Amino acid sequence: QVQLAESGGGLVQAGGSLKLSCAASRVVFRINSMAWYRQAPGNQRELVATITRAGSTKYADSVKGRFTISIDNAVKTVSLQMNSLKTEDTAVYYCNVVAGVFPPKNYWGQGTLVTVSS
Repeated sequence: QVQLAESGGGLVQAGGSLKLSCAASRVVFRINSMAWYRQAPGNQRELVATITRAGSTKYADSVKGRFTISIDNAVKTVSLQMNSLKTEDTAVYYCNVVAGVFPPKNYWGQGTLVTVSS
């Protein structure tokens, strides 16, 4: 069973920075991509950023220029550097891994809370 261990959430003032990390273990199949999603109270879960094994990235418009996603394939870790945080970034952030083929499977972390105060 794939396990995803997230870390780095917490409380920060608006304008500040946080770095989230997610380490995947017990992954039998090749990882195709890793991503961060977030879910604020009353909202649906949304994609924040995703990165492929080859390093191609995609960001939500709301975080472009402020957040940076990176991957270390050797240790199966994905990180999200969050700068210039805004109160609207407050949410539970979830790590996501897509691994394997035919069909690929999604795996989710338990979530880490990021709270941005004004």
